[in-house]
Amino acid sequence: MPFALAALGGLVIGSFLNVVAYRLPRGESLVSGRSRCPSCGTHIKPYDNVPVVGWLLLRGHCRHCGARISPRYPIVELVSAVLAVAVVLRGHSGREIALGLTLVVVLVPVALIDLDHRIIPNRITLPAAVAAVAIGLVTAPGRVPEQLIAGAAAAAFLLVFVLAYPRGMGMGDVKLAGVLGLFLGRSVGVAILAGVLSATLVGAVVIARVGVERGRKTALPFGPFLALGGLVALFAGAAIVHWYVHTSL
Repeated sequence: MPFALAALGGLVIGSFLNVVAYRLPRGESLVSGRSRCPSCGTHIKPYDNVPVVGWLLLRGHCRHCGARISPRYPIVELVSAVLAVAVVLRGHSGREIALGLTLVVVLVPVALIDLDHRIIPNRITLPAAVAAVAIGLVTAPGRVPEQLIAGAAAAAFLLVFVLAYPRGMGMGDVKLAGVLGLFLGRSVGVAILAGVLSATLVGAVVIARVGVERGRKTALPFGPFLALGGLVALFAGAAIVHWYVHTSL
């Protein structure tokens, strides 16, 4: 039953995260105004707005104008549901589940917005930082110092790269790294490493396809890679840190 509720809640939250990713960069309200077709502006009927099912019944097209509706919407809803279930399955305590679900809610729109607009909004990272500390204070006050230290260390680490190579990253990435530290604690190192490795791999693929000169000029937002690293650390970070500590000593 908890897993079914997590899946259903993930679908609903994923639908809202699609709204966040679309409206927030445009300065639109997240709570008022009905969803509408991006092409013709017609308001979407509630029965057409059911997560995943609505898109399938409409066969990916607007009921009014017939314009194509991106499959990204149901994909985001499904991914959010899968992640929510995974967090509940993995969580050993209310604290872990609360931090995990909140982190998923943060990382999904951050990745989408950075992909589309090359920005990581403060309107997401600041509330996320407050939420992480608040959850820590309520569930395990003694571990809050670890959260704060991890957040500061992760932000400072990435800041060095931004100062050395400002074209590759931005302050939004630095703030996101700090937020990851607040949520993940010492596992944030895994998140940054996974983010850097995945970005390097994708960059190498791009260079292989278009050549060195064009590849170096191709801008790749780092936020989605940090988000991916955050998910890796969320689900496997503790095990990776434990393995590293015990094999290197």
